[in-house]
Amino acid sequence: MPLPLHLRSALDQARLLRARKISARELLDLAWSQVEKHNKSLNAVIVSDITRARKAAAAADRRLKAGAPKGTFDGVPMTIKESFDWTGTPTTWGDPRFAGNIAKSDAVALTRLTDQGAVIFGKTNVPLMLADWQSFNAIYGTTNNPWDVTRSPGGSSGGSAVALATGMSALEIGSDIGASIRNPAHYCGVYGHKPTYGIVPMRGQFLPGIVTPSDISVAGPMARSARDLTAMLKLLAGPDGIEAQALQLRLPGAPQKSFRDFRVAVMLSDPVSEVDQPVQDLVGKLAQFLSKRAKRLSMSARPDFSTREAMDVYIQLLRSATSRRQSDRDFAANRALADSFATADTSYFAQMTRAYVLPHRSWLMANERRHQMRLLWDRFFTDWDVLICPAAASAAFPHDQQGERHERTIRVNGRRVATTDQLFWAGYSGGFYLPSTVAPMGLTPQGLPAGIQIITRQYGDLTALRFAELLEQEYCAFVPPPGAQ
Repeated sequence: MPLPLHLRSALDQARLLRARKISARELLDLAWSQVEKHNKSLNAVIVSDITRARKAAAAADRRLKAGAPKGTFDGVPMTIKESFDWTGTPTTWGDPRFAGNIAKSDAVALTRLTDQGAVIFGKTNVPLMLADWQSFNAIYGTTNNPWDVTRSPGGSSGGSAVALATGMSALEIGSDIGASIRNPAHYCGVYGHKPTYGIVPMRGQFLPGIVTPSDISVAGPMARSARDLTAMLKLLAGPDGIEAQALQLRLPGAPQKSFRDFRVAVMLSDPVSEVDQPVQDLVGKLAQFLSKRAKRLSMSARPDFSTREAMDVYIQLLRSATSRRQSDRDFAANRALADSFATADTSYFAQMTRAYVLPHRSWLMANERRHQMRLLWDRFFTDWDVLICPAAASAAFPHDQQGERHERTIRVNGRRVATTDQLFWAGYSGGFYLPSTVAPMGLTPQGLPAGIQIITRQYGDLTALRFAELLEQEYCAFVPPPGAQ
């Protein structure tokens, strides 16, 4: 059965707009009706300006009627993650300290879609400082998973994924330093792409006083279709500001036309972050499907370094990257705490605290090892086109807002394990600048969605997206949550 219009891909909606089968105003009202129907229970869209959006939709209708569309997504309704600037609205990152931070201009990534005619009407919820696989904060409250409201939608782009899954929005832009695009796409059954580091401008996604992009962190597209991701990335990617005065970006195309052209490595789980069996089973089922279609498939091929080292290097660099959020008092307290840990203490909390106060010389050593490992990844991708693996250790878990993130646990294969173990699946690609796409691969026996993570070489974004497009065509496409239709 074809999906109802509000749940179709953004490209399908754009095609119908150009054919004048529906107006931009009607399409916006359809999306807004989904907000009115679902947002009270889900709390995904937390800031909106429907009056401004209706004016933009009317302008799109005039262009479309004249046969002069502004761009690829002219008239298509969109929302954006709360951490991106949208003129006249607050950018708080869920922190009450920034409740009065009203954007004076639009983020570059947002502009690159609205310049193509996309109609923005709202912003979507995030966790405090974008630092959780849940999406709750003291300003806007808790966002719920549309598949089960007692569970997390993921984070930090959790509201983004919920808005897409329920048809509130057709396009979204998220950010990702620790799976913040990939994790919610996996938990909510939509598509997300974490681009190669640095190819999508981050200007307009900074807190007040910050102008420097963070290490590891990227901005990227989220949607209900892999084809939408590809179209969006082509618009979003490219230098900005000073760099744009001299630099250009030309991503390599994807030469693969079918699965027969792909050499595929597969990971089901890993000792660093064991994966819940229902998710492993879905990855295994996909691997079985590919074994009869791919050019070559291996269940054991890996880059030439240990997964434990990959995790340790990533945590060191990740928590160094987020260390600038500390006040002077926080820094002093963390330095004293780091000095109190035994040398043999390699717990996540100890690693995190040490990284918060890491001397620059130690950071340089960690960064050097990161780049050595980056070259080993590139060597791996001379033999393999993609590595597919889980996006997280389990499907969406129940809400848990008690204590600090590093103190919380989830259930994996009947055992309680640290939530932060899952950072492995974020950092295996993210810590080394690699692109990765998450695409739906089915439902667990509990009826929860799970996504496959598709990793490829640096700047090979279009290859990962091509693989996701083939999965969408031949294996598993977006399925809306119950009641979204």
